Amino acid sequence: MMSLCPHTTLIPLVSLRQRISLPEKNMSYLRRRCASASMSVSVPNLVKSSPTENSGISFPILINGCTGKMGRAVADAAVCAGLQLIPVTFSNVEKPSKDLHVGNVEIKIHGPSERENVLSSILNEFPNLVVVDYTAPDAVNGNTELYCKLGVPFVMGTTGGERELLYKTAQDANVYAVISPQMGKQVVAFLAAMKIMAEQFPGAFSGYSLQVMESHQAGKLDTSGTAKAVISCFQKLGVSFDMNKIKMIRDPTKQIEMVGVPEEHLEGHAFHMYHLTSPDQSVSFEFQHNVCGRSIYAEGTIDAAIFLSKKVQSKADKRIYDMIDVLREGNMR
Repeated sequence: MMSLCPHTTLIPLVSLRQRISLPEKNMSYLRRRCASASMSVSVPNLVKSSPTENSGISFPILINGCTGKMGRAVADAAVCAGLQLIPVTFSNVEKPSKDLHVGNVEIKIHGPSERENVLSSILNEFPNLVVVDYTAPDAVNGNTELYCKLGVPFVMGTTGGERELLYKTAQDANVYAVISPQMGKQVVAFLAAMKIMAEQFPGAFSGYSLQVMESHQAGKLDTSGTAKAVISCFQKLGVSFDMNKIKMIRDPTKQIEMVGVPEEHLEGHAFHMYHLTSPDQSVSFEFQHNVCGRSIYAEGTIDAAIFLSKKVQSKADKRIYDMIDVLREGNMR
């Protein structure tokens, strides 16, 4: 079982069945109130607590993107997992307004021109460093080039950017990396099942029409990478679908009234719905996965970082791993 941080507060789960309207069909949607966690520790210098019983490992980790809500959630999760949080992060502006505090520790924020020198110095001091990236879509490729240049193992949690270039850069550099459009372990398991179905039953949904809706916080500018990955499975199953027809919901009013997102989770949620209809309209299938808060991604990201650190320490093959590789390892917290 997962070991909860001592400061974690769980909110009871509540479910409410609702209906939403999308083009051509009214589709059922499940509104779920999810657990959220509030974590804090008080440790000087490097943020460090005792390694969890399940992880059995501690190593230095740098979260690039601590200024964002997702990056901060991962920093808190790293502390709860007993990892050594390096008190440094990077910004896309040269003169950040102020530094960040995690517990009693001040996280120094450096501008773009300082990234390489600072990261290189940290890597020299902590050669077993793992970097986690939760920055912005337009920073993905530049950050990847830097990590590959320095040879630092990294977990890319940021979506967007030029994905083909991202993979090519990491592959050409022959580095350790975990790259995945989805870090939530249970959602990844669902995606893995979709891939298996697509591989074993190609064309099973030939002729079916598909409607896709995804709702995320307004600050998420790009289309859900998870939605694209699920759609690619449906395409292999014989469904014709244009990625440009994904219905993106970013308006808070619509998210509450149409999608059923709890108001307290407007700033952090991921609701997905995929609706399939047979050519004669007599058969329909609906798949959905709804996430409130960020804890599922933060915990999955830490598992990915632990996985990657173990690969480095065991001198496994340098290559690009994904969250399905992490799932297959079978030792997640």
